[in-house]
Amino acid sequence: MNTLYGAGLGYKRSLADDFLNLDRENSPIRFIEIAPENWLKMGGAARKKFDAVAERFPVACHGLSLSLGGQDPLQVEFLKQVKAFLRQYDISFFSEHLSYCSHFGHVYDLLPLPFTAESVRHTAARIRQVQDILEQRIAVENTSYYAHSPIAEMDEVDFLNAVAREADCDIHLDVNNVYVNAVNHGIVQPQDYIKRVDTSRVTYMHMAGHDEESENLLIDTHGQPVCADVWDLYDYTCRILPHSVPTLLERDSNFPPFAELEAEVARIAAIQQQAEETRHAA
Repeated sequence: MNTLYGAGLGYKRSLADDFLNLDRENSPIRFIEIAPENWLKMGGAARKKFDAVAERFPVACHGLSLSLGGQDPLQVEFLKQVKAFLRQYDISFFSEHLSYCSHFGHVYDLLPLPFTAESVRHTAARIRQVQDILEQRIAVENTSYYAHSPIAEMDEVDFLNAVAREADCDIHLDVNNVYVNAVNHGIVQPQDYIKRVDTSRVTYMHMAGHDEESENLLIDTHGQPVCADVWDLYDYTCRILPHSVPTLLERDSNFPPFAELEAEVARIAAIQQQAEETRHAA
């Protein structure tokens, strides 16, 4: 299977020609990411272009709809389709949000889980089932959330660590989500979160921009450039990780010229390289 390394950029149909026309050897982009839900049944010209891009770049998959912490039964047939898709494109990495998005049907949003021991056990059991069906490890991503659960026995980072440990899965660390939640809720400060996360399980990271609705309300839109504070947090994260971790730039709307996206990806790669040099010098 293809191994991810370096910095990547999320693949969108509107960017297909940019991916196909870029100079692969001189571009900082080393891999792409897609949501499998968007491609399992996609055909026509869009699929042909994706296939051509997938021949040039390793692919990561980041799911949207498994509802890992939900109460509805897991979508076993859908997971079998995902497994076939992963094998078709030689995809070694699959992650999903640590959230739920269904309750007697899809609710079309990623909702936070209660940070409780019961939720840890329930969610971890479902993750183990997913890994058994896919026959590979998965990673779970810390999500942004905008309302507190009325029941909480631990904070978010302890919950993330507990689920990953109980499920024996990896962690997909979204640096922007750490920052957004810290500003919005003020419960765990960004660097404290990074210090406490189980870095031995972090195998993938996201960087993204957000919208600032007010001084104390950030919305994780992936529609803006990465802000200075999130760049600083990423630099801090890379320096305390025990190894280099592939990192993807998410951009879902308000697309700038492709060269500007490449510049952000190049900045990710430069921070990775600086951290790697520091580790080797230690």
